[in-house]
Parts: sequence; structure tokens; C-alpha cells
Amino acid sequence: MKHVLVGGIDRCAIVQGAWHIEDKTPEQVAGLIQLQLDRGVDFWDHADIYGAGRCEQVFGEALRRMPAATRDRLVIQSKCGIRPGAFTQYDFSREHILASVNGSLERLGVEKLDYLLLHRPDLLMEPEEVASAFDTLHEQGKVLHFGVSNCTPGQIELLKTAVRQPLEANQLQLSLAHTLLLDAGANLNLARDAGIGRDAGVLDYCRIHGVTVQCYSPFQYGFFEGSFIDSPEYPQLNAVLGRLAEQYGTTKNGIAAAWLLRHPAQMQVLVGTTNPERLAAIDEAADIVLTRAEWYELYAAAGNQLP
Repeated sequence: MKHVLVGGIDRCAIVQGAWHIEDKTPEQVAGLIQLQLDRGVDFWDHADIYGAGRCEQVFGEALRRMPAATRDRLVIQSKCGIRPGAFTQYDFSREHILASVNGSLERLGVEKLDYLLLHRPDLLMEPEEVASAFDTLHEQGKVLHFGVSNCTPGQIELLKTAVRQPLEANQLQLSLAHTLLLDAGANLNLARDAGIGRDAGVLDYCRIHGVTVQCYSPFQYGFFEGSFIDSPEYPQLNAVLGRLAEQYGTTKNGIAAAWLLRHPAQMQVLVGTTNPERLAAIDEAADIVLTRAEWYELYAAAGNQLP
């Protein structure tokens, strides 16, 4: 299993997402935890809103059915800040962050989170409030490492005016069919829509400042519109994926994950599937190193033009 540095610590390149375990039994989740551990995937991603807390709860129930030492082998990450309801709102207040983390710890049945990410930007964010919450959580030993999700370079810099702990990760949507983090930089000074900056230069910023990008929705196109794997919307891309999958002895999902991991930013790929066969191919693909020509062929096959 390929590893990348997150805050200077070796972490597995594949992160297992927990947002699809809401309807699974604790026994099924325990089996999935062990399956991924056996393959070298020990990093799990949660959020307080996944399944309205049910995903964290069933994960905690699964852990209680496993040997106590299993928790020490896992890297557990959760996110907070989204407050669903009649309308969506975001909340990075000290009170909400502390309450969210305490709720996550209770549902997960653990004493600490390895990572806490702020989940989508709060437009009313006050860095001092976040800093106060982070200091309390860190001093109490409830959170070891911190990061953000979907944040721009400016928002991260604003947080850093008050937050003392390093912001080690930024969770961002990136896939072969959602390449907005890459497109503008490849089309600078060209009269193309792809040259319109929608990324705020966040990928380069993260590389410069040692912030690990965690790619979510790695097999999706649009804003959760569906998977591009075997989609009639992407015939050329699937043809190339299929050819390379056969060449490397893996699946289209495996090649799509390998494409992300080939990028020199040394990103993590956050997968949500719980299908054992699909996960096996993705996990094994972490060790596939695509050539430069293959990487660019896939980028072009997804419909991207280069000068």
C-alpha cells in the first residue's frame, strides 16, 4: 500500500470513507474494518452529519465487537461544521465545534480523533473562535491533528492568523471527470472556459504549504451527478480506462484511483464504496504508477483540451 505524508507522518494513500455504512450492521462494518486493515488501509473518514450521526454510531458499535487493540491500528478522522435543517448553514463557532467533537467521540466510542476537519467553509467564520476550540480539543487530547475541507487558500490563511496548530489536510473534490483543480493552470491566457479560474489556485497552494489534499468523489462527475465508470456520458474515457485496466490487471476504478495518485502532489484518495471486490482493485491500484503519457491520455479522454 502506497503511503504519503500528512503533516510529516506516513499515512496510507487510500482513505476509507464511512458515509455509506449507515444501513450496515456492526458485524458487517467490523468485517470491512478488518478487510481494509489486512490490505494496509487503516485511515477512516467520518463526519458528524453522515447518516445524521448513524455512520459514526455503527462504526463505534463495530469497534466494540473487535479486539481492543484494533483501535490503536486505526487512524480516525471526522468533520464538523455543517448544520442541516430547513436550510443549510455552516457553523465554525467554538460552541458548535466542541459539541460536534464530543458527539462524534461518544458515537464512535473512542477517546480521541486522530484528525478533525472543518467541513465546508463557514462564511461567518471567526478565526479566534476556531482557534479557541482547537486549543481546547488539543489540550484535552481529544484531537491530535487538524485540517479543513473545501477551503480556499485565503480561507486557510485567515484561519492561520489565529489557529496555532498546523492545518495538515484539505479535502477537495477531484476525479478524472471533475478536474477543476487542474484546468485553469493548464489553460492560462487562453480564451477557453477551462481557463476560467474556479479553483483559487488551491492545489498549488497546498503543495507549497505542505497541506495534503484528500480527493473525495474520485469516481464521480459533476456535483454528485453520478459515476463516470461505464457511463455512456464518457465513452472515450471508459475505453481508455478499460484498455489500461486490462494492461495493468486491474479495474477501471483502479486506474481512475491510480490516475489521482500519479499526481506529484502526493494526495490521498477517499473512497466511499464498501464493495469488497471493488475495494480490492482500488487498494491494489495504489501501487500502480501510470506513465506520464498514460496520465495525459486519460486527462484528454475525459474531454479536457490542452494547448
